[in-house]
Amino acid sequence: MPKSTQEQLRFHPSNGKTIRADFNGGELSSDFGTLLLRETILQSGLICKMTDAINDRRHQSYIDHSLKELLVQRVLQMACGYEDANDSNRLRKDPMFKLATGRNPLDSDNHLASAPTFTRLGQSMTRSDIYRMAEAFVHHFISSYKLPPPVIVIDLDHTPAITHGGQQMNLFNAKYQDYCYLPLMIFEGLSGKLITAILRPGKTPTGKENAAILERVIRLLRKKWPKTHLLVRGDSHFAQPELMWVVQNAPHSDYVLGKGAGHKTALRPKAKELLDEARQALKVKTELARLNNMPEPDRLRLYGEAEYQAKSWKGLDTRIIYKAEVNQKGDNPRFIVTSMKEASPEVIYEELYCPRGQDENFIKHLKSDLSGDRLSDQGFLANHLRMFYACAAYVLHYELRTKTLKGTELEKAQPSTVIMKLCKVAVKVVEYKDRIKLHLPRSCPFKRLLQHVTEVFYQMPILRPG
Repeated sequence: MPKSTQEQLRFHPSNGKTIRADFNGGELSSDFGTLLLRETILQSGLICKMTDAINDRRHQSYIDHSLKELLVQRVLQMACGYEDANDSNRLRKDPMFKLATGRNPLDSDNHLASAPTFTRLGQSMTRSDIYRMAEAFVHHFISSYKLPPPVIVIDLDHTPAITHGGQQMNLFNAKYQDYCYLPLMIFEGLSGKLITAILRPGKTPTGKENAAILERVIRLLRKKWPKTHLLVRGDSHFAQPELMWVVQNAPHSDYVLGKGAGHKTALRPKAKELLDEARQALKVKTELARLNNMPEPDRLRLYGEAEYQAKSWKGLDTRIIYKAEVNQKGDNPRFIVTSMKEASPEVIYEELYCPRGQDENFIKHLKSDLSGDRLSDQGFLANHLRMFYACAAYVLHYELRTKTLKGTELEKAQPSTVIMKLCKVAVKVVEYKDRIKLHLPRSCPFKRLLQHVTEVFYQMPILRPG
């Protein structure tokens, strides 16, 4: 029999009536969206690939939770906005999370894993496990295309994950003025798909380190897509000769990378002539705007190309493009280095390099919405696994939006919006001998959207293993 409770919540009267609340509502959950994400998992092979990547060393006779079930539970928690492993202690009895992981929702002796189980899983990780999981994300990215794409953009970006405590391999970074990790995030710039992610110590990476990671990614992509053109894109701290050599030696590949101006006698004088021209043109346009009582222009940009070769670039076939921008506060020149020969400087800068700024939004979704930077475990490999949970949650949200929510108001919504509108829906769970019924609020504001989403899922075939 269900346990009764005499606990009550008291509120001030309303409209002459007293208000009381109790905890006798039955088996309720606030996370109906776990079932939507479970349907996404059934269409995606990512969790299976992650499971296969880990060498499960546990004695199978003494475990209650399979490795796949643990990954599904933890990724679902992250995807629903529960950022920490300690949340498992409260959610392990939640009927919707149990249902989404394949367990009967109301069995009192069939609960999900608790926080210590996930702690032990993190502590059991090896470098080989993490390496194979990083590859699993790349393989899943490749499998997301039915046919080899003609071109993909490999966006490279480091982002700080501030640490608080004595985490292994966290270091002080002078740029961010704090102790942190500095993971490398790799996205596909045209679509926003996650290719893979690598957790790193907090120090600035060397050229050899960046080149080694990129070379492995390109090798995996080339096995499936030998003729796809690869454009590697990154900011100025990726303009390293080791990385540029990797791209130059790979067939059908180019790079467009930011380049710091460096010493004032190195690159800056190359843009002087165009800067003078832009300054004069801005002055003329400003005077004309004042004469005609029109808004004054904020800036003026011209684009050029410079002859420049760093000593460490010997043998590299490079091209320096620059933007000579002048605004009302002064000069703002910017430089990039590229291997592309055909396109004009303006096209390369504006249409190929500048869109890399969208990468910051992808990282924001991963860090702010899905807690990808909550790396509070003591061990480095355990924190790497934590980051992979968030990466998997990002992939699930991406696939939910671009496939099931396509054509709806949430097609381009960020994960936090999807969580708030679709995942955080109250539901009452009733289990019979042969069926499970879920009762949603009659006044649910997204009733029509949920009807559309669930019908789309129901029409999709379930992905079979292998």
